[in-house]
Amino acid sequence: MKLKENADYAIVIPTSMGTRLTPVGGQPFHSSDTFTMTVTSAESNVGSVASYLGLPVHILTAFVKGSPIARMIKDNLGHRRMSWDGPEVEQGGAWGFRHQINMADSGFGSRGPHVHNDRAGEVARIITAADFDLDGLFDNRGAQFVHTSGLFAALSPETSAFCLAVARAAKKYGTRICFDLNHRASFWTGREKELRETFSEIASMADVLVGNEEDFQLCLGIEGPEAGGKGIGAKIDGFYGMIDRVRERYTNAGVFATTLREVVNANTHRWGAIVRAGDQWYLEEPREIGVLDRIGGGDGFVGGLLYAILRGWDPETWIRFGWATGALAVTMFTDYAQPADEEQVWSIWEGNARVKR
Repeated sequence: MKLKENADYAIVIPTSMGTRLTPVGGQPFHSSDTFTMTVTSAESNVGSVASYLGLPVHILTAFVKGSPIARMIKDNLGHRRMSWDGPEVEQGGAWGFRHQINMADSGFGSRGPHVHNDRAGEVARIITAADFDLDGLFDNRGAQFVHTSGLFAALSPETSAFCLAVARAAKKYGTRICFDLNHRASFWTGREKELRETFSEIASMADVLVGNEEDFQLCLGIEGPEAGGKGIGAKIDGFYGMIDRVRERYTNAGVFATTLREVVNANTHRWGAIVRAGDQWYLEEPREIGVLDRIGGGDGFVGGLLYAILRGWDPETWIRFGWATGALAVTMFTDYAQPADEEQVWSIWEGNARVKR
């Protein structure tokens, strides 16, 4: 995949930044009184793989002016070696704007994790293209990739229009586009026609499309796989057939990807992935991984996939590196992967958990 040369940024990411509250000690949220608060967003979590491994990642978002949470978010992005741009919005009083709150426990053993999102009054819901100089960003400074997801694109009518404007500007100036469909039913209620049109246009410009069978069916209206067997094997076969139909409609995309997950228990999963690059399929067969906190594994996979593409590696290496960065993410209490170096990632893929001295 040919990428834009002499670009300031490897990845530009439009997103809504917020916080995650996680009970201490792996306890259920409802029975806890002590929590760890970390910074999060699905989209920025994808960029962390590249930023920790030394590539420039730039965040487009909005902040509540004067908010200590906004300060925490900016400090965290700096720690993740990411730059950012976005408006400072007045809070508007105690009932005004704020940053999203994600409440999620990790589960343990036979008790699965539970997630509750609180996005009322979220400041980035009102973000628009007028808040940024998109021509200056993509023409003068330049980016090799834009990454966005259906979570942010479906957040509000304003973010839908903003993601569409970012994709159009990226396409105009030769920036590659990665779109993770990420369907969420609660975001789509009452907006199905509008969002289907928006998602279809972004997908038509995308170079990399990520999603499972349900995402492609619900977001893009693609006919699903025929009813058949259960389990990973049936899912793999169904995804192969579905992507053939997706390619007929979205001819710009050259890379399609999804993860495969079997939950043995909250702390043990069988983890795999599928990538189609051009006419060639690549499969990473599911194998057992340890899980500290499952949230963020999919974003870790996409982050590793994009990093591998940016490095100019071959598609077989893309899927292996993405598999490993997804597996890395679920060993951390942050819901984003923080690779120390490439060697650490490859040790995970090789199954080598021996101590490094």
